[in-house]
Amino acid sequence: LEAARMMRRLYIGGLSHSVTQKDLKDRFGKFGEVVDVELRTRSDDEGVPYKTFGYININISDANLQKCLTVLNKSKWKGGTLQIEAAKESFLHRSHDR
Repeated sequence: LEAARMMRRLYIGGLSHSVTQKDLKDRFGKFGEVVDVELRTRSDDEGVPYKTFGYININISDANLQKCLTVLNKSKWKGGTLQIEAAKESFLHRSHDR
């Protein structure tokens, strides 16, 4: 039985400046259905990029999300080290489980 998928928003930090939206889609698409990719680069006053990060919306089951985090979090990719977490925005609806 296909496990229930849920739309999640993930923050992905530690990206190399060469990473494209397609790269992210392909990389995370192994674990779920990537619906939306947002890439952002922060630059210093000289216009030199020093931080690239992204947000993805992914339709993914809990099991695959765990797998995705286990495999990709802290992994080296294209010269960066990935840092993946649930995006802060997704905490607007906190669950009431204690």
